[in-house]
Formats: sequence, C-alpha cells, structure tokens
Amino acid sequence: MEILHSAVNWIVHIVGHWGYVGIVIMMFLESSFFPFPSEVVIPPAGYLAARGDMSLPLVILSGIAGSIFGALFNYLLAATWGRSFFMKYGRYVLISEKSLNRADQFFADHGHISTFVGRLLPGIRQYVSLPAGIARMNLPLFTLFTGLGAGIWVVILALVGYFIGNNQELVGRYLHQIVLVTIAFAVILVAVYVFYHRRCRSRQV
Repeated sequence: MEILHSAVNWIVHIVGHWGYVGIVIMMFLESSFFPFPSEVVIPPAGYLAARGDMSLPLVILSGIAGSIFGALFNYLLAATWGRSFFMKYGRYVLISEKSLNRADQFFADHGHISTFVGRLLPGIRQYVSLPAGIARMNLPLFTLFTGLGAGIWVVILALVGYFIGNNQELVGRYLHQIVLVTIAFAVILVAVYVFYHRRCRSRQV
C-alpha cells in the first residue's frame, strides 16, 4: 500500500511538473507495450483539475491523445513486422497462413467493434492494436474506435479523480466496481452486436 501511495504521489508530481505533455507521454506508454496502468495516471490528473491546477477537459483530451498515439505505435509496429514474423515463426505456435487470413477477414468485418470493446477491457486494451495491425485494419476506422473506447475509459478515470480526490484506497474501491460494470457493458454490447449481425445475415439469405 505504501508503494502504491508513493507511486501515485510521484505521478501527481510528474503530471504537475510536465502538465498535459506528461499525461500524453504516460498514456502513450500505457497504450503501448509498457506495463504502465492508466489508473495511476488519469485520476491524479483529475485530482489536480479539481484543485484548479489543470483543466479537466484538457486532461481528458490529453489522455485520449496519448492513448491513440500509443495504439497507433503498436498498430504500425504490427503492420510493419507482424505478418512477416508470424509467416516465419507462426508454425511454432500453431499459427498458419490460413489463420492469419481468417484474422484479416475478421478485422475487415468486425474490427470496429473489436477495437472499441478491447479498449474497455483491462489487460486487453494495450494489445488489441497488435492483431488489428497485423490484419491491416482500416486505419481511420481503427483510430476512430480506439479514440471512442479510450475516451470512455479516460473520462471515467478523470471523473473519479476529480470527485474523489487523492484518496487511493477510495479510488481503488470505486475503480474495482467500475471495471466490473465496464466488463458487463462490454459483454452486453458484444451480445447485442452478434445478435443483430446474425439477424442481418439471416435476412440476406
């Protein structure tokens, strides 16, 4: 608990010193390969906004911008080297060219909902860009739905910090409940999407 408290205070210091650029950089790291949780970046910035040291809308915009930049970094990395890597070494992990082609088709058909939902789920949001990049999903669509999914999460985190403050224990308690609600929302959204997608397909037959 003491380590978490120190880490959050350090984040508050960095964000307070670097401002919105610090938020962008840290959220870029959070959205790329670095295990840097957004939960210790945005709530302290929201707390600083509540104190009047920062602007809440700019905190949110900076968080979304950093998330998009990090996701694009992963996307471009995967688009550049991902497919050739799996074509060369995929057989060692049971990934064939046929599997890659199916993934391409899946992201062509469902990349928007996959990207949006993936950005809402902890442990997945950092890595959903990789299969999207390998499949070379439509880049404007990828950017749009990454921004929408990341935007929802950033707004939630910023508001938690803004209204609850710098009480890490209370923030952690609320975030745990919010994560459960977000996962439930994602499951319902996917279920509705699958239902309507199958319904539309059955009408076309």
